[in-house]
Amino acid sequence: MKALIIIPAYNEEFNILNTVNEIIKIKIKGINLDYIVINDGSKDLTKQVCIENNINFIDLPFNLGIGGAVQTGYKYALNNDYDIAIQFDGDTQHDSNYLELLIDELNKGNDLVIGSRFINDISRFKSTKSRRLAIMFLSLLIKILTGKTITDPTSGFRGANKNIIKLFSEYYPHDYPESETNTMVAKLKYNISEIPVNMHERKHGISSINSFKYLYFGIKVPLAILFTSIIYGGKR
Repeated sequence: MKALIIIPAYNEEFNILNTVNEIIKIKIKGINLDYIVINDGSKDLTKQVCIENNINFIDLPFNLGIGGAVQTGYKYALNNDYDIAIQFDGDTQHDSNYLELLIDELNKGNDLVIGSRFINDISRFKSTKSRRLAIMFLSLLIKILTGKTITDPTSGFRGANKNIIKLFSEYYPHDYPESETNTMVAKLKYNISEIPVNMHERKHGISSINSFKYLYFGIKVPLAILFTSIIYGGKR
């Protein structure tokens, strides 16, 4: 079975090598585990670090944003006939030790598996209080609209089977895509599961989300969830 780790990276020159080194040390029985870094038009030395360390990467000519970078990875997975694709942040926040559990959950018949910080309280890092409140609201909204409980709807640590690889290759939102795509998958009646995972604070750099973007996030994402629920309701 072929599995691809998709690593979107924007200005991660100080993190990307550690992230890749953590992934390549993971060996899973029966799984051919590959990775691809999507350098999303970084303005720092991310590309140079990839070249100097023989890291597998796709170099986007300009910044597409997280949605465009991740969708590039899904298109690569589709075109190269991967059975599984896993999103994995390039900022060292995700823990590679949970990759096998995520793949195991996919192999139980789930189409999309989400790594959640909020199950069993095992994650030491859960983001700021204001963002946790926003996540709780989005989780409630998705529950109301789809009937599906997703405790960590903004988690970027997700695994997808071939059904979802194809779906995300065809459509993937530009920004803050996780909650919207989780809603889309739920409305299309694919199987979604969550597993508890530990996440870490990033070691270098800062989050791209500032006060203005929090306001934008608070308006855009709930509306996107609502419209997605309407558009994809009963489609499958």
